[in-house]
Amino acid sequence: MSDWPQGYNGGDRHGRGGTGAEPEGARVMRQVQRGSGAGPRPSAPSRGVPPQPTYTDGYGGDAYDGYNTGQVYGSPGGGGPQEPPGGRGRGPRPAPNWRKRIKWTAITVVTVLVVVSVGTYFWADSKLKREVDLSKVIDRPDGGEGTNYLIVGSDSREGMSAEEKKKLHTGSAEGKRTDSMMILHVGDNGNTMISLPRDSNVTIPTFKGSESGKTFPGTGRQVKLNAAYAEDGPELLVRTVEANTGLRIDHYAEIGFGGFAKIVDAVGGVEMDIPKAFKDDKSGADFKAGKQTLNGEQALAFVRTRYAFAGSDLDRTKNQQKFLAALASQTATPSTVLNPFKLYPTMGAGLDTLTVDKDMSLWNLASMFWAMKGITGGEGKSMNMPISGNSANGNLQWDTAKVKTLVNQLKNDEKVTVSGN
Repeated sequence: MSDWPQGYNGGDRHGRGGTGAEPEGARVMRQVQRGSGAGPRPSAPSRGVPPQPTYTDGYGGDAYDGYNTGQVYGSPGGGGPQEPPGGRGRGPRPAPNWRKRIKWTAITVVTVLVVVSVGTYFWADSKLKREVDLSKVIDRPDGGEGTNYLIVGSDSREGMSAEEKKKLHTGSAEGKRTDSMMILHVGDNGNTMISLPRDSNVTIPTFKGSESGKTFPGTGRQVKLNAAYAEDGPELLVRTVEANTGLRIDHYAEIGFGGFAKIVDAVGGVEMDIPKAFKDDKSGADFKAGKQTLNGEQALAFVRTRYAFAGSDLDRTKNQQKFLAALASQTATPSTVLNPFKLYPTMGAGLDTLTVDKDMSLWNLASMFWAMKGITGGEGKSMNMPISGNSANGNLQWDTAKVKTLVNQLKNDEKVTVSGN
């Protein structure tokens, strides 16, 4: 039986002895089976051969091309479409958009900094002890230009163990008294730090009791300045300073012995240049001359010592100014501010023991420390309250004329020209 369709008269199956030509449709089918590529399409089906369906591969060629050649679809030498570089269906990897990456990195960093800053602010604000109510102070002088802080170092032993009291040579006296007092004026024409010797002779004015609310008339009683604090606390101390100077106090800040030592230790100690060696058994001081880094225990002894100096309390106030300014300067360095392992312990130590007035904000507190730092760098002036000699009761008597000039310059935020002792 012939392999060719009915109607084909082409001889045997090898094409020998045939009298007619091979039908076009059969020839095309044979070429496809042999994988020789697509032949010409018939313009019309041959007689007796049914029309063959045509298929396209989406690339303009027959779908049959290359299928029966023994080759993998799309491989070299095949008749199918070639796979694009980089894998089937994928083009070359696009270049990274560095501008977009930098933009989102910056947004992320700024967001993190904002969140951390806001969190730190509220954490610090919640730890601040706002216990002093300056609204209880009566008969206050008018305010002037700039801001005036009354900074007090008390001998409070609150929260200290017996071992700590022994180590820091504080003794075990009950209650608390002022160990140092100073006015810090922050203004546009320079900052000024003025130490108020604790033995200054002052008059206790009429005042309202901070606890009782009762008014106590002034009798002209003259005492040492630190006695005002011992009698009725911060409110009476502010009232006494204002009454005896005529300068309005805007904010109050106080720190005790223990807190002072902890702050110094938290910043890793404070470097001081001590011009002359001195020793004091009462405060525990024992210092050689020259540059040295003081830890908390040594720092407390340094600012408390007075019996080792000829000027006693006047010399001690100078050392207190120098040390507090150095402490503020070191606390405000990038190595502390940008290091969370130093910043948070330092802030925690200070805020845990710092007592301020009810209107003191963290911004006010920061302004106070930056002003102290500036004075260390020569951007201001530090001095003692001008003294004219001793009063009849043996206390230090302020120079009335110089104090009046000093207060006027501070009120008007002028450059201070008065010098202290």
